[in-house]
Amino acid sequence: MAECLNLQKSVAWCQGTPELPGIMRRIYYLAKSEIAQWPALKAENGRISEAKYNGDFVLNADVKWKYIDILPDKSQLTSEPQGELPSQTQLNKLTAIHPGVGEEASNLSLYINNYDVVYLVKDMKGKYRVVGSVRWQTKSTVSQDLGQGPTGTTATTITVEATDVCPAPFYEGVIETEIGDIVAASKDELF
Repeated sequence: MAECLNLQKSVAWCQGTPELPGIMRRIYYLAKSEIAQWPALKAENGRISEAKYNGDFVLNADVKWKYIDILPDKSQLTSEPQGELPSQTQLNKLTAIHPGVGEEASNLSLYINNYDVVYLVKDMKGKYRVVGSVRWQTKSTVSQDLGQGPTGTTATTITVEATDVCPAPFYEGVIETEIGDIVAASKDELF
């Protein structure tokens, strides 16, 4: 008989400890085809045992993560269960609102709408989360609103749905960006 892995652990919260909601104003994205090697999720007895990647994303030659500046007050990352026992997975959903609708934002839609893309999103505690999985395709759509009248607002809205084995896994490795490398576990990044 196979040995079952018990993942149950206590989860404490100290009253008065703030849980800051939301995500930071810069997210990173890249087509999965540009990733040469994914970091690994810890597994024991054939079962994912930790919602955190170990190692770094290894990118193809001369490839760097691209960024999108977003409106954090209007953007959100959520996760919900999907499927049935014993095959239940998580559906991670990202809504990222970029305020611009110019050529750069319009060109972004050409890329994201037609590629299988992975995203790195920083939460308000400074931890990066991965939206996208090596196992399943990520569905991304981009829409634009040029606003209405003199008091309206413009927006490019990126909507992402990504199936994964756990809620948007944490990532503490290196993020090689076109503006310099970031160590995801570091608290020194401004965005």
